[in-house]
Amino acid sequence: MLGLLCGCGQQTDPGQYSTEQSVSEIPTEETAAISESEKQAWQEAAATPYGKYPELVTYTLGKLNGSNNSNMPEGDTYEDNVYTRYLKEALNIQNENIFEENGDQYITSVEMAIQSGQLPDIMVVEDRETLIRLAEKGLIADLTEYFETCSSDGIKVMYDSYNVSAVDSAIIDGKLMALPEPNFVDGPNFFWLRKDWLDKLGLEEPGTIEDVENIIRAFIEEDPGENGKGNTVGLVSHSNLTGENGYNYEFQLDPLFSYFQAYPKQWYYNESGEVVYGSIEPQAKEALAHLHELYEEGVLDPNFMLRSMSNIAELIVEGKCGSFFGPWWAPNNPLMDAKAADPDAVWEPYLISTTEDGKTRFFDQKPSYKYVVVRKDFEHPEIVFKMASVMFDKMRYEDKENPSLEDYFQRNVDSTARPISINIDYSDALYKCYEQVNAALNGSVAEEELQILEHSYYVKCKAYLEHPESADEEEWAAYVSRIKACALMDASRLEVVSTAFSGETKTMEKSWSKLQELEKRAYLEMISGEKELDYFDTFVEEWKSAGGETILQEVKESLKARQ
Repeated sequence: MLGLLCGCGQQTDPGQYSTEQSVSEIPTEETAAISESEKQAWQEAAATPYGKYPELVTYTLGKLNGSNNSNMPEGDTYEDNVYTRYLKEALNIQNENIFEENGDQYITSVEMAIQSGQLPDIMVVEDRETLIRLAEKGLIADLTEYFETCSSDGIKVMYDSYNVSAVDSAIIDGKLMALPEPNFVDGPNFFWLRKDWLDKLGLEEPGTIEDVENIIRAFIEEDPGENGKGNTVGLVSHSNLTGENGYNYEFQLDPLFSYFQAYPKQWYYNESGEVVYGSIEPQAKEALAHLHELYEEGVLDPNFMLRSMSNIAELIVEGKCGSFFGPWWAPNNPLMDAKAADPDAVWEPYLISTTEDGKTRFFDQKPSYKYVVVRKDFEHPEIVFKMASVMFDKMRYEDKENPSLEDYFQRNVDSTARPISINIDYSDALYKCYEQVNAALNGSVAEEELQILEHSYYVKCKAYLEHPESADEEEWAAYVSRIKACALMDASRLEVVSTAFSGETKTMEKSWSKLQELEKRAYLEMISGEKELDYFDTFVEEWKSAGGETILQEVKESLKARQ
């Protein structure tokens, strides 16, 4: 694949970087030498991962933000922080943010930019459908040649560490149209629980889905959080219900669907060895029936369809909700804020079994879910690969003496602080980090041998272990996320369901977004009771007739062609 990308490239025209010169000026030997030197510097910058531009390159950016200023220290902004300053020093580049938004508002701002045709030079899009639209409209640059010339060797190895290529997902009509974010293995979602509430009620720690539901009932009925009877919110969920591209979002119900061996939005092989789309399988109907019961009972938040991600986080921080499903990094957001608001709150992660033999079955999801795109005709399209090489290779793995960066890691500064709000790493980066930090804590690896990220977490985790009762929320978050949660991901307890297909078929290009809308609406209507459960069979027929049946056949043919 890399050879293909390399072969498709065109050489950069050195003339586009020529400096202006007055017609009346007669160049001397000295000025000619300077001009040639400057030209070479521009050429090197345009064709190497770490080449520094001879003059400041300012690029406009559509900025995806995080909550709470991404946990950056006071004074740092999205245009002036550790990452932007490092990039300016290393590459002589600076972002100028056209808009700064998070959550649904960011998606709205991206959509407005697309509709107007006025894109910033660089921005992140959060799904492949949007990437395809941008490519079809001719709004974004072909980045094929720059992957080979401006990606460091380390970045290429990182992409190669995945069984399914994230780079492939960004290729449209044989051209690489974005810098994709590889979806490294996050493991299953945990059940995050207020253990102080659990202990107050004298309840046992959860191990099964039944335990989860009984605990939520008790929280609502017995009010251990003293919110007033009936005011404690039950199981919160975003209206998307499940993750499509990985467990990178919180407040979703994948474990509950998995309990019924249902995997909405996913392509996988069933027990008969046939590829199926999980959203239309009978198991999904069973899961929806159960969720409707929980909704009617109030165990599932009756207002879940109206809540934004930030609103759900507020419920947790304010102590109005004592449980949710979320990934290993939930202590960083929102639980660090919850601990700051109430230091006595005790949040613990639990790995919930979803199979009869006590294992946790989860879907390993798609290889990529975010894409960095570059506006067509931007003068320096190579810049995104240079940024990635500096931030995720040089800065992460080569620079061991960077106190400012280590401070960011220790503060749990969110990845959204970076100009391009993504992360690129090895497929098993999470497990490697846990193993190294844990080894340093137990003395089997010397502190000096740790990379900068691992060392930063080691310092925080060590501080937490030395004084757990008086530890601050950052020390707590580092230990609970990087050690306690990761320690639960014992391979012997996990059962992974792998994706069978993550590409795009011809019919998907024009019909998939409408099918997704149909699916979401049908699921929410059945859970809320607006439609009877029998509507599931009608939904399946509607889905198939609206292009789904054709897509099913295209997926099967695509997989058969790969064999």
